Amino acid sequence: MKISKTKFVTLFLVSGFAFQFISNSLLGSEVRLFPVNGEWFPGTGSAIAWKSTAATIIYPIKIALIGPLLPLFTDPDPAPPILVFAFALYWTVIALVLYYLLNKIITRKKA
Repeated sequence: MKISKTKFVTLFLVSGFAFQFISNSLLGSEVRLFPVNGEWFPGTGSAIAWKSTAATIIYPIKIALIGPLLPLFTDPDPAPPILVFAFALYWTVIALVLYYLLNKIITRKKA
């Protein structure tokens, strides 16, 4: 691949936080990166049709991005830096695994 590992991880982290912010802002009741009321999958039970449809489409991505860390945050109002650091660490691991797999696929195609 022509992109460095550091640049790939940074781009993945920025994209992950942007996705989290935009999806929570559009589907939730408030504009926030992480919801206050603990509703990590906003819009799934919404009576508004477009919110319910968008939540259904986005739901699998959100399960991969935030699902495994949800049991760690049972506190209704954890300190924001803890959430950011935990998600950044988890998403860094995901980005490194993706980088490795994409690098293997691309190198195999060239050979």
